[in-house]
Amino acid sequence: QAPPVESGGGLVQPGGSLRLSCTVPRVITSVWNSYTMGWYRQAPGKERELVARISNGKSPEYSKSVEGRFTLSRDNARKVVHLQMNGLTPEDTAIYYCNAAGQRGASWGQGTQVTVYS
Repeated sequence: QAPPVESGGGLVQPGGSLRLSCTVPRVITSVWNSYTMGWYRQAPGKERELVARISNGKSPEYSKSVEGRFTLSRDNARKVVHLQMNGLTPEDTAIYYCNAAGQRGASWGQGTQVTVYS
C-alpha cells in the first residue's frame, strides 16, 4: 500500500489559516474506509504528537492544544482528509505528518512544513 501524501503546508502569520490535505494513492474503497486517518506534528527538539484523528463514521478527536481552532474532516468519496487550521500561533510551527492506520498496521507520509512567523 502506498504511503499517505500530504499537501498544503506553508508560511503564515500569527492568526492566519492553512488547510492541509492527505490522500492515500490508489487505495481501494474498503481499505480507505477501514483507516483511522490522523495528523501528527513534530516541532524541533520535541517528540511527535497527535494533533487530530478521525475514523470512518465517527467524530474527530483533537488534542487540547488545537481543539476549537483546528477542524478535521473526511471525504470518503474523494478518499481525502482535510485539516483546517485557524488561529495559528508560533507554537503550531512544526512538520505535520499524515498517518493512515488500518488492520495491517500504520503508514506515514513524508510530512509538510507549517511555519507561523511574526
